[in-house]
Amino acid sequence: MKHLICYLDFVSPYAWLAFARMPEVLQGLSYHAEYRPVLLGALLQQNANPGPAGIPAKRAWTYRHVSWLGHAHGVPLQMPARHPFKPLPLLRLALAHGQDGAVNRFVAETVFRHVWEGGQDALESGRLDALRHGLAGQLNSQADEETVKQWLRSNTQQAAQAGVFGVPAWEVDGHVFWGLDGLPMLRAYLQGDAWFERQWEACAGVESGLG
Repeated sequence: MKHLICYLDFVSPYAWLAFARMPEVLQGLSYHAEYRPVLLGALLQQNANPGPAGIPAKRAWTYRHVSWLGHAHGVPLQMPARHPFKPLPLLRLALAHGQDGAVNRFVAETVFRHVWEGGQDALESGRLDALRHGLAGQLNSQADEETVKQWLRSNTQQAAQAGVFGVPAWEVDGHVFWGLDGLPMLRAYLQGDAWFERQWEACAGVESGLG
């Protein structure tokens, strides 16, 4: 059984789409998934990447694209009232309902749906209170505020060290797969496709033509 580390940030619509699609795309395969929230903004900053929302025309395209992808794949997705937003409250809330920096699929899905269904403000205080109430049964009473902050820092550092530059991303056997459209490639790897032995390192070894 393969062990997958799934890195996600609830601010990313592609992370939500991939999270929702993952069980179907990987159906029939033997794997265990570990979900780890990370701070996408920190990963982007480390790579001097403004992200889609940092380029006005790309921001408009991204919102249209993810809305269409949700429609095409049958995944509920309505843009929240404000986006992008600072996801720290949601990341920390999720981690407070997890163990050692990981959250289970129920917690991750509940927070994702809070953001991406209904088109409301993800950080509105009343909605956050309702989210906490809905997750109350998962609360880790030993995870104090500082512990939760450290888990988030550690997850983000771990992701960066693994070569993760954005979300969604999956790490397995030292290989990193990125993005919603990386899911079929991940499936092929888990099935033992021989391409990975021949081409994985070869493709990354192409010399840059920029001085």
